[in-house]
Amino acid sequence: MSPSNNTLPVIVAGGGIGGLAAALALVRQGFQVTVLEQAPEIGEIGAGIQIGPNGFHAFDALGVGDKARGRAVYTDFMVMHDAIDEYQVGKIPTDEKFRQRFGNPYAVIHRADVHLSLLEAAQETGQVQFHTSTRVVRIEQDDHSVTVWDPNGKAFKGCALIGADGVKSVVREQFVGDPARVTGHVVYRAVVDKKDFPQDLQWNAAAIWVGPNCHLVHYPLRGGEQYNVVVTFHSREPEEWGVKDGSKEEVQSYFQGICPKARQLIDLPKTWKRWATADREPIGQWTYGRVTLLGDAAHPTTQYMAQGACMAMEDAVTLGEALRTNGNDWPKALDMYQRARVARTARIVLSSREMGRIYHAKGVERLVRNDLWRGRSPERFYDAMAWLYGWNVGNCLDAAQHN
Repeated sequence: MSPSNNTLPVIVAGGGIGGLAAALALVRQGFQVTVLEQAPEIGEIGAGIQIGPNGFHAFDALGVGDKARGRAVYTDFMVMHDAIDEYQVGKIPTDEKFRQRFGNPYAVIHRADVHLSLLEAAQETGQVQFHTSTRVVRIEQDDHSVTVWDPNGKAFKGCALIGADGVKSVVREQFVGDPARVTGHVVYRAVVDKKDFPQDLQWNAAAIWVGPNCHLVHYPLRGGEQYNVVVTFHSREPEEWGVKDGSKEEVQSYFQGICPKARQLIDLPKTWKRWATADREPIGQWTYGRVTLLGDAAHPTTQYMAQGACMAMEDAVTLGEALRTNGNDWPKALDMYQRARVARTARIVLSSREMGRIYHAKGVERLVRNDLWRGRSPERFYDAMAWLYGWNVGNCLDAAQHN
């Protein structure tokens, strides 16, 4: 590392979950961090998300485990029902045996509470500087530094750039330039107060109802005082990737033939947010000199594995460990980080596509889906999940030894 490099901060493009996690990991390696966020304030939209044991391992490695645990709701089980006839396809206990197996719990939490936990911790370090209303439009680098410019011509110089700027990443566009793959699947999300939520569905569980070309998800949030409701369907119309306000009438038009118990869910929300979803084909190169990608910028995925936030935090922890292992030598560390993460995150992207197919099966495929896990013990479920939930800071660099 050149002497002049010691005084330069690391630039992180994006102040979302991935960007803040990266900032924390970098501070822990002795760096000062400049976060550039295009929104007018550092915040998070959305509703609930699920956090597996791997996510809690990442929280702990970033020093925010206690903050996040205090804001999470710990489920008793995960359960899948057929949305047509209520058949229980599979049920996975997330009890003490689950925690013992994976070293951490499974929980549900509001996305804003994950973001807040990371933001508080970043602010408490005193080593992270935030610039809002700042969008990266141009990037240049030499052997020792990276410079980025905003639309007003203001320059920010750092020893490296972490592109954590989300699914429509400007950093990825400059270095990769690949197209998004619009799925045609539309997701509606809402949060409903407990008093308005059906008593017969007030389970302490991450629950999914799977139907032909559609599914519905619900689980408690914020101490059980609210419930997250998510519905997904295959759109009849050509879709463009993005978020807008939704309409109750559109949601209801897609859920004919669903059993009354599950159908209650789509009648609940007063307002919906509508996401037309997309992912991208996995790529083998994220790192370009002193620039690398992280989180959704590196591996945007559909929601079916419920791992987007967890993968971003895993990326951040792994980046920090790669820097530590390589004595903060950026080229070596970024190469190791990429090699450690590419296959695992690609597996999430591809598995998520396949899980979407399983959820939305119809005809004979639906019958096959409903037979998939018949009679399976919790231990066999846990074995099948070990590749995903067994990740931790101690093994996060293992894949880099093999590719």
